[in-house]
Amino acid sequence: MTASTFELGERDFLLDGEPHRVISGALHYFRIHPDQWRDRIRWGRLMGLNTIETYVAWNEHAPEAGDFDTSGRLDLARFLQIVHEEGMHAIVRPGPYICAEFDGGGLPAWLFRGADDAHPVGVRTLEPQYMAAVSDYLRRVLDIVVPLQIDRGGPVVLLQVENEYGAYGADHAYLRALTDLYRASGVTVPLTTVDQPTPEMLAAGTLPDLLATGSFGSRVPERLAALRAAQPTGPLMCSEFWCGWFDHWGAHHHVTDPAASAHALDELLAAGASVNIYMLHGGTNFGLTNGANDKGVYQPTITSYDYDAPLDEAGRPTEKFWAFRDVISRYAPVPPLERTSVAPLTVPAPAPLARVGALAEVVGAPEWQQHDEIPTMDAAGIWRGFARYRVRLDAGDAPVVLAVAEVRDRAWVSLDGVPAGVLARESHERTITLPSGRGMLEILVEDEGRVNYGERIGEPKGLIGPATLDGAPVQGWEISAVPLAGIPAAARSAVASPVASAAASAGAAVWRAVVTLDEPTDLALSTAGLGKGLVWVGDLCLGRYWRKGPQGSLFVPAPVTRAGENVVTVLELETLDAAALTFLDDLHLGHTEH
Repeated sequence: MTASTFELGERDFLLDGEPHRVISGALHYFRIHPDQWRDRIRWGRLMGLNTIETYVAWNEHAPEAGDFDTSGRLDLARFLQIVHEEGMHAIVRPGPYICAEFDGGGLPAWLFRGADDAHPVGVRTLEPQYMAAVSDYLRRVLDIVVPLQIDRGGPVVLLQVENEYGAYGADHAYLRALTDLYRASGVTVPLTTVDQPTPEMLAAGTLPDLLATGSFGSRVPERLAALRAAQPTGPLMCSEFWCGWFDHWGAHHHVTDPAASAHALDELLAAGASVNIYMLHGGTNFGLTNGANDKGVYQPTITSYDYDAPLDEAGRPTEKFWAFRDVISRYAPVPPLERTSVAPLTVPAPAPLARVGALAEVVGAPEWQQHDEIPTMDAAGIWRGFARYRVRLDAGDAPVVLAVAEVRDRAWVSLDGVPAGVLARESHERTITLPSGRGMLEILVEDEGRVNYGERIGEPKGLIGPATLDGAPVQGWEISAVPLAGIPAAARSAVASPVASAAASAGAAVWRAVVTLDEPTDLALSTAGLGKGLVWVGDLCLGRYWRKGPQGSLFVPAPVTRAGENVVTVLELETLDAAALTFLDDLHLGHTEH
């Protein structure tokens, strides 16, 4: 594309001075293997979209303070360039808070470790420590995005300031500071906000010089009327048109009726509004990137971010895709179809599992930190994943009750190597009876995903003190991180033990299987027979699995596979009841309400 202008008109977006409707779909580059970005973007164009929207996940780019990784699936510039090459515009939403059912709403955990307890870091406010970090982050993102704006010959037509801020706060000075950062960094395209279109949220979450847009999936006339009442001029836009929903562990798989979603989309376009479909393609919460909600009960989000979107988790068009394409064709040119289907998922032969060893054996001797009082994971600088705690008890041989203030989020407790039980956050469990008050107490704690919405954003993970034994303080703790990244390489090099049945094995252990393929291909790995844990194909962590469902498969993107042997590594935290890994001919996302 050559350089163009993109502005806000009295009632429309103006592209080179002419009325223009944005018909967009959301793709999160960090939830898709980079070698599959173009495929997903192209399907969006074939559905009739002219724009692709993405969030930017701060915590993925900056897992530690001072970092800013743009390699691989974090190459935002490459993603936007592919959008450009496909003849489409782009919308970028850098946050800094993004929600997105993503770990911590995209805010890095290290951000909230203040200078001391007396000077905590603020959350989504003008607090100086927070704003210093936000300023550095936004400048790094905008160094990438600003040169790719449409008036410089790139694809970017809109950027969003914050995200649904009216549901969290009403600090207009904070929004003004963010807006000034955008403009000072060279942003010349229009800036937007998004809120659920109620008078209260719209008043709290935007500024007069920012285009207010809405997030909703139904009651279109009412929502558009609320937007127009809040902002009498400017384009109407639903910048999060919810066409599906996310799932959490232990519940059902959410779906929406394609006809009902298509009808709502038709209402939007008939009213002359612009739209961003959330999501066009949800993708996958690879690794440990899923978020969580806690409104009295902790609910971690599953690995699949399928979202019942027009393109499913494997990037295949669904009934909703064709319904949306039909609606869009009534209001805008839709390109001829280059293809109408994708190849079915390959189902390789079952791959026998071999036990590599207990988790502690595979990861080797840890680097223990010493703490008098029980520390949180954050206090130890462990921002994501798992932590091992241990302390020597000397309180007699009689049974005793161990108590902590809170578990975040799941803790496996053992005494002298013998399992004593599990404490689960979602069940509000914080006490456990130990068979003795004497011995080495060891606790493996899993951070199951940081809260991404509401007042609990920024809370620490791990075991929350004080810790007591029959009411008496327990002191002299040690804590270490579990180095997950090294597990696949260790599993590949170790001598595994074939077993006739894996059913006899319990406790955290590493397993290995070899899957033979004729060519690289997408796969749906079945989690039947697996308890709770993680799976890697090569060095890519596909994400978490959990027997409680609803998800019963893990998506394997073709680019991480190869012709010949593929090593799959499994970290099973509880009980594995399968002799082999098996595969499905379709994704299994679980039961629905219907």
